[in-house]
Amino acid sequence: MTNWKDFKRRNLWQHPIWEGLKKSAGRKTWQLEVEGASALVVQYEMPFGLNWLEVPRGPLFENEKSLSEIMKKIEELGKNEQSVFIRMSPYQQFKIQDSRFKIAKKDYHPETSLIMDLTRSEEDILAEMKQKGRYNIKVAERHNVTVSPSDDMDAFYNVLQTTANRDGFGVHPKSYYKNMLDSLGDHAQLLLAEYEGRVIAGGIFVYLDVWGIYYYGASEYNYRNVMASYLVQWTAMKEAKKRGCKYYDFLGIAPEGATNHPWLGVTSFKKKFGGEVVNYPKAKEMILRPFWYWVYRIVKRG
Repeated sequence: MTNWKDFKRRNLWQHPIWEGLKKSAGRKTWQLEVEGASALVVQYEMPFGLNWLEVPRGPLFENEKSLSEIMKKIEELGKNEQSVFIRMSPYQQFKIQDSRFKIAKKDYHPETSLIMDLTRSEEDILAEMKQKGRYNIKVAERHNVTVSPSDDMDAFYNVLQTTANRDGFGVHPKSYYKNMLDSLGDHAQLLLAEYEGRVIAGGIFVYLDVWGIYYYGASEYNYRNVMASYLVQWTAMKEAKKRGCKYYDFLGIAPEGATNHPWLGVTSFKKKFGGEVVNYPKAKEMILRPFWYWVYRIVKRG
């Protein structure tokens, strides 16, 4: 597989379009820069007028010196904003001898993902898939399932709510997903799968630089036998490849060996497409206001 880590500095969550998305949702953001390093920082509100800061999939840095300099800027911002803590979840491993850093108990970003190499031909990509993955794509095609871009958020949200009720996960308000598509513009796409005139599956995908990213997905359980979700994924992969993306990120699977993880079911689905399992460093939190931080951890049960 091509060394996708060569492109780690181009991640979505440190890109200006992600800052635009957060701003459109009413978040305060900052773009910090020093020579050889940068960090997009996003603020989140807490009760009692408190706040915490996130550096999503960052900071980005070239060496220890630039890391040290950008960390000073991040800490200074946190103190100026009187933030309780600063959470960082970089792709890059970094070591800082500072007792204020704790491993985060929660992170918005997965610690393990699955990456597909799109630089090969479609035939080679299909050949790498598990036999069941290729078979299920053909099943959907034989059932005349059609997958196409759409702006019908109502249809997608209906399927998403059905999926959430079935699998026991929460969903954002419909406006959240619409705002994501609007804010990311041509970089985002809603794909819907139709069978016999009914929308039965769909997903939201992001295409940025070398990356195609599977962000949200949903499917009707009652129509699981037509395998529409497999065709949705294959359509997104081909679209990413057409746009010049080199890698396709399934954006989160259960860690290897996990026996009680909420993503075990979706992990089985994603792994049928093949790809490389990638583990990321655990998110870290810099504690700036210890009393409020431990109150927060107690309230959040951990």
